[in-house]
Amino acid sequence: SPVVAPPEPRARVIYTTHTIFMASLCATIASTRASPVVTRRDTRARRVVGAVNRVRANTVLVRAANAAQEADNQMRVKVLSEALPYLQRFAGQTVVVKYGGAAMKSEELKAAVIRDVVLLSTVGIRPVLVHGGGPEINAMLEKVGIEAKFLNGLRVTDAATMEIVEQVLTGKVNKSIVSLISCAGGKAVGICGKDGNLLRGEIKSEELGFVGRVTKVDATVIKNLVNGGYIPVVATVAMDKNGQALNVNADTAAGAIAATLGAEKLILMTDVPGVCTDKDDPSTLIRELTMAETEASIAAGTIAGGMIPKVQCCTTAVNNGVKSAHIIDGRAKHSLLLEILTDQGVGTVITN
Repeated sequence: SPVVAPPEPRARVIYTTHTIFMASLCATIASTRASPVVTRRDTRARRVVGAVNRVRANTVLVRAANAAQEADNQMRVKVLSEALPYLQRFAGQTVVVKYGGAAMKSEELKAAVIRDVVLLSTVGIRPVLVHGGGPEINAMLEKVGIEAKFLNGLRVTDAATMEIVEQVLTGKVNKSIVSLISCAGGKAVGICGKDGNLLRGEIKSEELGFVGRVTKVDATVIKNLVNGGYIPVVATVAMDKNGQALNVNADTAAGAIAATLGAEKLILMTDVPGVCTDKDDPSTLIRELTMAETEASIAAGTIAGGMIPKVQCCTTAVNNGVKSAHIIDGRAKHSLLLEILTDQGVGTVITN
């Protein structure tokens, strides 16, 4: 029956509060009756369903991981299969690698290059590593307060600078490379152009100071090391007839050593992908050049600037008995292996 509100204000407040409380209580009871009762059996069932779903999800993940692993294995087998004819062809052959530039700045890249060199040695190829060390020389010159000077891209080398160059190249840089090879499982011996009369030279220009041009190579010490199963690591410090140390361009030295050894390949690791028709566009990379095409490209200006001496170093080596010369990007991981052991390669190859 309808309820008549009390007339008094205080009674009205009490009545209102009571009404709200009763309404809330009735709603709570109704909600409880509407909700299903959760039993222990229901809880166990839910746990079982959750566990089954987790197992299914894990099974999907495991299958995906197995598929990815299988694809990776197939890729590795494909790479090894593609490399097989090159491994057979170059087994016992000498490959001279000029190592420098950006590939020596990054510790990660340095380690990758050294592992590749050790791998080549392990599979029967006979690598000879010739290195520069420009950044390290600059850092040491700055440390001792000597200003680095250059003329036409070549380091002006006075007596004080030559002393630093020899210390850095034959000491710090050379021995650090030897250590890395040893840690990677290879056997290396570090030498410079003075050792065994390897590199004789003469002063190239009075303006440049003790910058040398190679006049004679005696590769006996390198042959002995290679025949003994060692990887020669050569610092490019030569000497003149009076025993004066000379700073020799690493590209030039590597080319002269490769020619004397009759190497299968000369590989220059640089800071560019190779010879490009547009130096700023890697997609214009020229994969292969004959000697005639190389000369025509220089005459046409396609090959210009700092690439000219590198290309000329390659052509000189090829003209003097090296089977092929390669210019590759030392900044790219495993570029050395990709250039030697794959069909396409990664840089520019110059041949006869």
